[in-house]
Amino acid sequence: MSPRWTCSVASIVGVLALATACGSADRSSAAGKSRSADAAGGAASALPRADEIASSELALSATAPNAAAPAALPALPTMILRSGSASLRVDSLEEALAALTRAATTVGGAVGNTTLSTDAEQVRLATVELRIPAAVFGDAVAALGTIGTVESVNTAAQDVSEEYVDLAARRTNAARLEQRLLTVLSTRTGKLEDILVVERELARVREEIERMDGRARWIEGRAAMSTLTVSLHEPAIGVGPRTTAGVLASAFAAAWHNFVDLVAALIATSGVWLPIGAVVCAGVVAWRGRRRRTGLAASAA
Repeated sequence: MSPRWTCSVASIVGVLALATACGSADRSSAAGKSRSADAAGGAASALPRADEIASSELALSATAPNAAAPAALPALPTMILRSGSASLRVDSLEEALAALTRAATTVGGAVGNTTLSTDAEQVRLATVELRIPAAVFGDAVAALGTIGTVESVNTAAQDVSEEYVDLAARRTNAARLEQRLLTVLSTRTGKLEDILVVERELARVREEIERMDGRARWIEGRAAMSTLTVSLHEPAIGVGPRTTAGVLASAFAAAWHNFVDLVAALIATSGVWLPIGAVVCAGVVAWRGRRRRTGLAASAA
């Protein structure tokens, strides 16, 4: 082969090699750029956008059941102390007392203090205290009209719910203090004086707890059972419409009573005026006798 063709073949081979190398470099650069773009795109797609975060938070707060809803407050107990008094006119005390007892026991109540008396006009009176469940207190008051003639009715209601809730809160705090004192007392290894101080404080707290428990039980009992005091009396004897004859008869009777009272008063005071009258009569008789003797002596002279 001639030197000219040899040089030409070598030149062609060099150009082809250079083109192949450039193409490889370009493909490598393009592949690198593609991989970088893909990585950037993947990273960008992996990170959530701000609007997506806001939307997801809104959706979460909307779908979460009672997530941010405030806790409902516990219902406070209602403690109302009811009491009342009534006055009835009845035909017979025994029948009325029996009817009241039956009515109270039928609704789950009880009969308390009962008093019987008679006034100056010989009218029999009675006072009975009934313990009635608070749920039927109004019905019991309304049913008094079936026992006798209702003359007066008074009812009262006292709301002690606030005091009851306050007692419950104070009792809870006192119980916690009692537990802490018991813990201190069980782990105490100091002086005897310190132990005695803790025991005295523990006794004081326990006494306060018992006092609050007693007051709470009293409120619960009074709120569950109401008190109704009923006064009964029979009609006065001889009460009726007054006529003219009745008025005159009453006047003559009053005059006769006044005369009798006057005679009785004279008899009662006779122990005073009889001796005085006797002394006065004796003095008058003596004075008249002396005067007669004086007159006779003067006439004789």
